[in-house]
Amino acid sequence: MKIWIISLAIGLLAGVIYAALDVHSPAPPVIALLGLFGMLVGEQIIPITRRLVSRQPFTLAWFRHECVPQISGTPPPTQAPLPPEAPPR
Repeated sequence: MKIWIISLAIGLLAGVIYAALDVHSPAPPVIALLGLFGMLVGEQIIPITRRLVSRQPFTLAWFRHECVPQISGTPPPTQAPLPPEAPPR
């Protein structure tokens, strides 16, 4: 029930923002899709911030494994075995 109330509150906030920008709902398709994309990308700010605050490394591999699947809706990439490192010279 709590998630429904939060969803309603966020929807109301989006409606207020749309009205302030004079965009009427249903929004034109491009605007609606950009808004949805912004929501998907915005959801990833929290995990990225948590990672940075806990001083864990923020790497492209982590981003591709954790964030890209959430944004694109695709399964996370499988981790290919890394080649052995060359001995130091």
